Amino acid sequence: MNSIDTLTLEVADLAAAQNFYSRVFGLGDRLRLRESDAATAGFRGFTLSLIVAQPADAVLLLDDAIAAGATVLKPAAKSLWGFGGSVQAPDGAVWNIATSSKKDVKPASRTIDDIVLLLGAENVAESKRFYTERGFAVKKSFGSYVDFDTPEGSIGLGLYKRAALAKSAGIAADGGGSHRLVINGTDAEITDPDGFAWAV
Repeated sequence: MNSIDTLTLEVADLAAAQNFYSRVFGLGDRLRLRESDAATAGFRGFTLSLIVAQPADAVLLLDDAIAAGATVLKPAAKSLWGFGGSVQAPDGAVWNIATSSKKDVKPASRTIDDIVLLLGAENVAESKRFYTERGFAVKKSFGSYVDFDTPEGSIGLGLYKRAALAKSAGIAADGGGSHRLVINGTDAEITDPDGFAWAV
């Protein structure tokens, strides 16, 4: 276990979610959907980031998401680290679309360079230990943030203090119930310290 092959989002309305994700992000088999009536409330404790090459690409994807029914959490804007914004999909998942570039150098594209899953951890050190003991090498780690070194082509993984993750996405940190997320990339079913489920 040292990579994420695919992610499964559990959604209340499967047809609507399939329509939204195929129309807006086009992630193919990297993102799976399955119907679920699991109880959940507020912030689910994770965000998904789509990393693109330039601001125009981020704006294009954000505009598409909003037009398809997503709610703006943080409008697209420049920041110290680059450019980006965040939305909440109709199924409740929180998506960041971002780039480290602050300048456009070509026409806007829908190309996504990387997908990164950020998990909100109550105790970052404990969750970091859980993942390193299971084969994830740390690429960067400081304070309440950990970025794991995942193989090229796989979905990225990071940890962030739950409250800080919610704040960075522009959503209240309160929430409970099911995460409505299954992480696929291990040879056995396991659950991390914050209740995130991994499956084969």
